[in-house]
Amino acid sequence: MTGRGSRVPAGRAGRLRLRRNLATALRGADLLERKLRLLTDRERVARRTAEEAGRVWRERLAEADSWLVRGVLLGGEEALAEAAQADRARIDIEWAMLMGVRHPATVSWTDPVRSPDERTPPNTALAHAETAYRAAVRAAATYAAHETAAELLAAEAVRTRHRVRALRRRWIPRLQGELQAVELALEEGEHEEAVRRRWAAARGAR
Repeated sequence: MTGRGSRVPAGRAGRLRLRRNLATALRGADLLERKLRLLTDRERVARRTAEEAGRVWRERLAEADSWLVRGVLLGGEEALAEAAQADRARIDIEWAMLMGVRHPATVSWTDPVRSPDERTPPNTALAHAETAYRAAVRAAATYAAHETAAELLAAEAVRTRHRVRALRRRWIPRLQGELQAVELALEEGEHEEAVRRRWAAARGAR
């Protein structure tokens, strides 16, 4: 497409260039609208998945907190300190691409392994709390991945929508106007040339 400061050649060469630029702009707008539909569809899926993952995360967290309260009531804060372990879980995020947008796709989780030297929870409630908190962290990671994917897809959808709007409302109408003006000038020129030829032919005949 031509820029604001570019000059279109006069005559048939200008018409040809404008037709090509207009065809390119129309094709680009169609492709961007297709991309926009894919992005918005995938964003909706990611939003629904994130909402469900968020609900699961809150449920797991509430369950873990409940077990923790029971464990502390049974063994006191000293029991909680004894139950703490130094090892950490591992969370891996796999990324995917959609229409040029890199976003989180899946989450893999590796449970921490308690070494023989580490103490086990001193009561059953804290053992349940440990398991429940692991599930809560796993759910939180899944929720965060889907929420991030939705946000990244939404941001690209906004950018794509702006580009489509610029093409449909500014560039394409401008190119159509310029093409119409060039075609009108060519028609007028051809008409004037035809008049001159008829006049010259009539004069020659006399």
